[in-house]
Amino acid sequence: MNLDLDLNNLDFNNIGSWPAAARGLVIALLCATLLFLGYYLDISDQLLTLEQAEAKEITLKAEFEKKQAKAANLAAYKEQMEEMEHTFGTLLLQLPGKTEVAEVLVDVSHVGIQTGLEFELFKPAAEIPKDFYAELPIQLRVIGTAHEFGNFVSGIAALPRIVTLHDLTITRKAKSKDDKSGQLTMSATAKIYRYLDEDEKSASNTRKRKGNK
Repeated sequence: MNLDLDLNNLDFNNIGSWPAAARGLVIALLCATLLFLGYYLDISDQLLTLEQAEAKEITLKAEFEKKQAKAANLAAYKEQMEEMEHTFGTLLLQLPGKTEVAEVLVDVSHVGIQTGLEFELFKPAAEIPKDFYAELPIQLRVIGTAHEFGNFVSGIAALPRIVTLHDLTITRKAKSKDDKSGQLTMSATAKIYRYLDEDEKSASNTRKRKGNK
């Protein structure tokens, strides 16, 4: 079959008179063109939407797994929170009120005397307000032996109220030739903590807000 001759003999104004093979070829080309256009105009958009949906599915699945892990550990988190609240409440009970600070000062002094220390300096400074409590620093300088210093630190740690020691420095005490006592001087800052009542908290927060302006 001569394809060039057949094409030349085809009457494009009367497709119905074409041979069956030529009509079939035209129909096949038209179908292929329609399929391509349909894919390009519709299916390609759907595939892009599908890819986006699959990517979103992966993200959502990862988020779900995280939330599922948190939900599985929720009971443990609640238990930890209850323990923390209990610990915080216990510590809060160890903070004296405003009227009890004087007793704590006496306790610190008493521990020093009991352990055999000699006080050269016992000077409370101004209170430092914090969020819900206040610090009362006390400048200390005591004379004694290393063993007595150790007993003093242990005694402070054993007090029912929270008292901490900071900036400890120990130096050898100046002595005469005949002095073989081996005494030392220890300087430190003891901090007593007390809780603030509601009025004091409000006043402290007001001062902070004014300071931030």
